Amino acid sequence: MRGDEGTRSSLPSRADNGSNSAGLRALPRPVAVVVGGGGVLGAAHVGIGHALEQREFVPDLIIGTSVGALNGAVAAAHPGEAAPWLDRVWTHLRRREVFPLGYLPSRASICTDRGLRMLITRAVLPSRIEQLEVPFTAVAMDLATGAQVLLDHGDLESALLASAAIPGVLPPVDREGRTLVDGGVIAYVPVLAAQQAGAASVVVLMTGPESWPLRPTIPPRRAGAVAARARLLLWHHQIERDLHEVSKQIPTVVLPTGIETWPAPWDFGHSQRLINTASLAAGRFLDELRISGPGLYRVDGPPATSADLGKARAASVSGVGR
Repeated sequence: MRGDEGTRSSLPSRADNGSNSAGLRALPRPVAVVVGGGGVLGAAHVGIGHALEQREFVPDLIIGTSVGALNGAVAAAHPGEAAPWLDRVWTHLRRREVFPLGYLPSRASICTDRGLRMLITRAVLPSRIEQLEVPFTAVAMDLATGAQVLLDHGDLESALLASAAIPGVLPPVDREGRTLVDGGVIAYVPVLAAQQAGAASVVVLMTGPESWPLRPTIPPRRAGAVAARARLLLWHHQIERDLHEVSKQIPTVVLPTGIETWPAPWDFGHSQRLINTASLAAGRFLDELRISGPGLYRVDGPPATSADLGKARAASVSGVGR
């Protein structure tokens, strides 16, 4: 199931793909969809969303961090039909629209958030979180205390801006007496928040090289490469820790993207490739998925327990009931 599937649009229609997925139907309710961070890599979320919508899956709640909060809010506003609209938006996005330089209100960031505000306006979202069709939570971090902040009520626009406020790049958001920044700093894939919200099972959408098992590498020597490797290790270990903790209690399904080559953080020119590849990889995974109780269900991942040693590994779906 590894490898990019090409750059041309090849998304199957609902009629082309089995709309009934035994694995999805077997997930205990309420089911939470957790949408992680990733910046430009969030286009892969859209492809996975296509695969889920083609199988007529609608979650009971959605929890998102950073770009995952933006994509997740659109899905919560338009359940079952958000992916085509997100597809059109992502395939036409350019860096200057999302990260415009200049006209800064303060010295707290190098970019203004006016681009994100325009995107939120174009999404035709309600003004308040409570008005979304599917219960929704955006995850941010309190810049003063470092605490995780779960935004599940009140003004929607400020919640999305806060969750996506990359420190130093986009301005922090003052909301209800707190100064908030990107939730990906503390919860890049907020599965713990989903469990705390009462989810009986979780479907995880995450992107980037940190979502793959780490491979040994020669330590880099240049400053930029050292920082990038350290960030990768930090996020990878955070994600793995949280996934394994939650999967001990409830079924935790991590949907694959099938993507091996990820674009640079500012390059929006690969969105169509990411969408197409993720849609196909996630769809194949879902059609093979079988749930047998709590455990970690994913492709190319380590076994959920030592009892899984010797069972399906690469290119297989693995999960362990407890």
